[in-house]
Amino acid sequence: MNNTTNLTAPAVIGDGRLGRVLARALGAGAPLRRGEPPPADAPAVLLAVPDGAIGELAASLPAGVPVGHCSGALTLDALAPHEERFSLHPLMTLTLDSGPQDLVGAGAAVAGSTPRSLALALELARHAGLDPFVVAEADRALYHAAASIGANFLVTVEAIADRLFAAVGVEHRHAATLARASLENWARSGAEQALTGPIARGDGATVERQRVALAARAPDVLRAFDALADATRALAAGA
Repeated sequence: MNNTTNLTAPAVIGDGRLGRVLARALGAGAPLRRGEPPPADAPAVLLAVPDGAIGELAASLPAGVPVGHCSGALTLDALAPHEERFSLHPLMTLTLDSGPQDLVGAGAAVAGSTPRSLALALELARHAGLDPFVVAEADRALYHAAASIGANFLVTVEAIADRLFAAVGVEHRHAATLARASLENWARSGAEQALTGPIARGDGATVERQRVALAARAPDVLRAFDALADATRALAAGA
């Protein structure tokens, strides 16, 4: 059986951030909005829509054409009843200003219901400039949890830090410089080597002074601080 594919641009449904960027990266033109039927000659259909819309939208598409989704958490079951199913989830955070160049070199989780559909997912990912890897169906939710922590939660933590810095007159640009340096150290040397600060030094007295200040000035942050401090202690102990 020949599992290779002849790549031409798929129809991309979904005009959000990801849909717009992927459509351009794949040469598909403007993405379709939900409710717009894909062209009859489309070689594949890629759904770049919210997870909750994937099942109903997939079921409404005609059979016989490979159908894929861009969800990081959902398995290929969401694309039933199509036989040729695939997924392509860029491991990249996008903004309204993002373009195809922001996908280049980023990872992408792929899967396929058949060797042919997996080959299609791999080829589409590479055509978009992504570096694909296969994630097992049973691991999808855990994979997506890691992505949420690494992208969304990271932004939340920096937003908290930014708010506290602003309360004492420190500008956002200085907070951003600190965050970039920490991420670069982690990327280059790993978490254990990049970890600094009072917890890494075993300075419990300083941590307690921080807690007292937070309790007085930003009590809503205290629970998050304690949870992150516990995780940092565990990381420091491992190091």
